[in-house]
Amino acid sequence: MLIVAAAVLAAALAVAVAVLGVLSSGDDEGTETGPLPLVSIPAPKSGSPECAKVIEAAPGELESSGETLARRELAQPAPPATVAWGTDNPVVLRCGLERPPELTPTSYLRQINGVRWLEVPGEGAATWYVVDRPVYLALTVPAGSGTGPLQQVSDTIRDSLPATD
Repeated sequence: MLIVAAAVLAAALAVAVAVLGVLSSGDDEGTETGPLPLVSIPAPKSGSPECAKVIEAAPGELESSGETLARRELAQPAPPATVAWGTDNPVVLRCGLERPPELTPTSYLRQINGVRWLEVPGEGAATWYVVDRPVYLALTVPAGSGTGPLQQVSDTIRDSLPATD
């Protein structure tokens, strides 16, 4: 009887280890595809009709350095008026933010597809602020992402919101 119990216990342990191995093994790249947790930041106009329009129009995919980044589900509670694409280092678009403190009368702005952006470099990523629309938007792009995300999001913003001074 003791030998049967030991054999059953050994078989159960082997099955448990196999199940844990299958559950813990992701794809070969080790990417996380579950809901993306993001920290909320002050976005006083995130509930505005302008933000709703941009978020609704945001593309389902972005092209980044030849790679297609799928839109990512956000973990709850998700920051309002926020969209993300990609897995390991996602591209994140936020709408309704406060005026960026780096924006001054002498700031260097770049125009991409009819939208004016202020680049704020960071460690391993840059955040680009849209500064010529009725609400401030920010697109955080990991280093090495190329210009694809900026171009596609610029098209969405240009087609969704009128330019302002």
